[in-house]
Amino acid sequence: MRYLFTSWLDYLLIFVPVTVALEVFRADPLLVFLSAGLAIIPLAGLLGRATEHLTTHVGAGIGALLNASLGNAAELIIALVALREGLHDVVKASLTGSILGNILLVLGVSMFAGGLKFERQKFNQTAAEMGASLLLLAAVGLIIPALFHLTAADRGVAIERQLSLVISLVLFAIYIASLVFSLKTHRHLFAGEAHNASDLGEQPWTRGASITVLTVVTCLVALMSEMLVGALESGRLRTNLVLRKSSSASFWWPWWGMRPNIPRR
Repeated sequence: MRYLFTSWLDYLLIFVPVTVALEVFRADPLLVFLSAGLAIIPLAGLLGRATEHLTTHVGAGIGALLNASLGNAAELIIALVALREGLHDVVKASLTGSILGNILLVLGVSMFAGGLKFERQKFNQTAAEMGASLLLLAAVGLIIPALFHLTAADRGVAIERQLSLVISLVLFAIYIASLVFSLKTHRHLFAGEAHNASDLGEQPWTRGASITVLTVVTCLVALMSEMLVGALESGRLRTNLVLRKSSSASFWWPWWGMRPNIPRR
């Protein structure tokens, strides 16, 4: 319990049992949807905090990689659950909002907040170059299916889906290769400077506590995401939350899972 309630957002954790109760008693899907969404906000924050504390044990370079990967775990889980339920338009909107939010909001807020505190900001050149290259490849991977749809849609939907599948597999293989590059073969380039635990603004967590919190919170996020998407599907036609064709969904859907990426200091 000493790891909780250090932020006012942690008090939203009350919506975790509330969501479970609403689901068990088969309450209105709109209530389940709103409660699950509010529950995911503090859970995503705990994911980010646990990752930051784990950084003090593994180094700044590896910690930054962990934060970039695990910090988006909530968004990824929500998207996977929605994809499994066949909500393809919601997943597309989530991807769009996630890209815009991480590139514009998170990066912009990070630069602005850092500039307020530090006169000069430093970054790892190797990590920045690799990130920029991965971003370019991901953008190309998104553009190619769109161009195929605009120019050769008459070839059939099956070919278009096969092309998208092949591109997704290639992008996943590239991501795995980047992990091997940063964590194995060229780990020394991502070592970074020593991370001071006192910079976290609270008592540092042990390595075991950080890993335990990450595991438990990830399971809770998966559970809340399951209920959120289930409520969305069951109540979609009966409420005003018609997300399949809503252009605004691309902006608000991923924000629940983006909380750990926004700097707190």
